[in-house]
Amino acid sequence: MSPRPVDVVVIGAGQAGLSAAYHLQRRGFVPDGRAVASDETFVVLDADDAPGGAWQHRWASLRMATVNGIHELPGFPVPPADPAAASRDILPAYFAEYEERFALDVQRPVAARAVRREDDDPAGRLLVETDAGTWAARYVINATGTWTRPFWPHYPGQERFRGRQLHVGDFVSADEFAGRRVVIVGAGISAVQLLDEISRVADTFWVTRREPQWVEDDFDVPARVAAIAGVEARVREGLPPGSVISVTGMHWTPWARAAQARGVLVRHPMFASIEEDGVRMPEGSFEPADVILWATGFRAAIDHLAPLRLRTPQGGIRVAEGRSIDEPRLFLIGYGPSQSTVGANRAGRDAVRAIVAERDVEAAA
Repeated sequence: MSPRPVDVVVIGAGQAGLSAAYHLQRRGFVPDGRAVASDETFVVLDADDAPGGAWQHRWASLRMATVNGIHELPGFPVPPADPAAASRDILPAYFAEYEERFALDVQRPVAARAVRREDDDPAGRLLVETDAGTWAARYVINATGTWTRPFWPHYPGQERFRGRQLHVGDFVSADEFAGRRVVIVGAGISAVQLLDEISRVADTFWVTRREPQWVEDDFDVPARVAAIAGVEARVREGLPPGSVISVTGMHWTPWARAAQARGVLVRHPMFASIEEDGVRMPEGSFEPADVILWATGFRAAIDHLAPLRLRTPQGGIRVAEGRSIDEPRLFLIGYGPSQSTVGANRAGRDAVRAIVAERDVEAAA
């Protein structure tokens, strides 16, 4: 079957992908299935079975009161919700209503397998190969996020541990750890959230590679904007993006304060190795453990972009203002400086602006 021609393919229907789709529609692009011959078209492909992006996979005890930052999509605010409600109940429903309200016609479940160049013409099309067929696009906006690529560091003896090891992406509820000893690994928001929660029912032991940098002011929008600027330099050079937290430091939140007040926010240096029944600390002491919870973050889910050969020797993709420097038909949003929710919204808008500007130049030529 021949590839289906379309002007823009958006891969992913999380925060960044829906933002891009919204702005495409505002600028006159039409979902492919609704288009007539003269329309400029787009299609949104999403690998999940249902709307909601990563929110639908978050743990049940993550409440709206503890959701961090701006999670609203452009043009439609999140409806009022009980702060005690589970975020994975409220936000996926909001995403679903958003898709319907703006008639974005997201195609799902459709998993992108590969993105490659149709030919050697730099003005030609990119082929987006999926498990539901192939699209030939003038531009690709990649918005696949990170949730499907949990990062598991390797430590000596890891395979010998007789207890349970899990990543934060697999966490369901603190109740399953009641009465056990849980080693929590990581210095980010998820680690502290889960430390606060699990420590209420279990004995916890918190380890990080570096001492967390705590910031006294609120975790507000200006702080996030500063983080975006900090990560931008890394991705421009083709370095792995790193996290926003690594730039801003950890900001005190109500649940972090609560953990501190209860005496559980005690950081220990990273263990040196793992043994059958616990972990060996750098100075030689032994800490018993029933569970090791790896709150060690995620990596960009971009393996399907491998045929474009854009990775640098340092392991990243060179990106400036949300656009691949080495393949300008490709935009990466929700990547690097746009991995925060406010950053993803802006990156979706800016990618569409760039596409429209080139369209207008071509039309005027």
